[in-house]
Amino acid sequence: MGENKERMLAGDWYLPVDPGLGADSERRAELCAAYNSVDPGGRPDPAGRRRILEQLLGAVGEGVVIRAPFQCDYGRQITVGARTFVNFGAVFLDAAPITIGADVQIGPNVQLLTPAHELDTERRRAGWEKAVPITIGDNVWLGGGVIVCPGVTIGENTVVGAGAVVTKDLPAGVLAVGNPARVIRSLDT
Repeated sequence: MGENKERMLAGDWYLPVDPGLGADSERRAELCAAYNSVDPGGRPDPAGRRRILEQLLGAVGEGVVIRAPFQCDYGRQITVGARTFVNFGAVFLDAAPITIGADVQIGPNVQLLTPAHELDTERRRAGWEKAVPITIGDNVWLGGGVIVCPGVTIGENTVVGAGAVVTKDLPAGVLAVGNPARVIRSLDT
């Protein structure tokens, strides 16, 4: 394992140009391409797609549905709980762990983004980044186009309205909307 891959996995600043990271990215690209391809006859192959997801992701619960197209950085740092549904166009950048609970509903074009870039101009130009984990609790609903930023935890039973940008943790059992997302009320659970 290269130094930068070790640094990334430890949550430290790293340069994404690393032989180990490059190999992981190639693996991911091949698996995502296979997952996102359509059967020539137009027939879905749920068992085949499930096998690809199990190779691509760190853990996949029973009954998980992820609609293609789906993209990620590495895949291995993503865990998805049982009965979770991810709609078309999801982008999960997993330079740090992304943990998604059970019974989560994720709308189309949702982005879960763990990488953070350096604010210092020279270090950013040199390519330094770090990644901070994202955690989505059980029974969360992320509306279409939601963006979840690095380091965010969303508590169970929370609903995030379409187009929201979640920059800070959200507690359990609330409705949050806007950019940046803000809690507008509690939900009866």
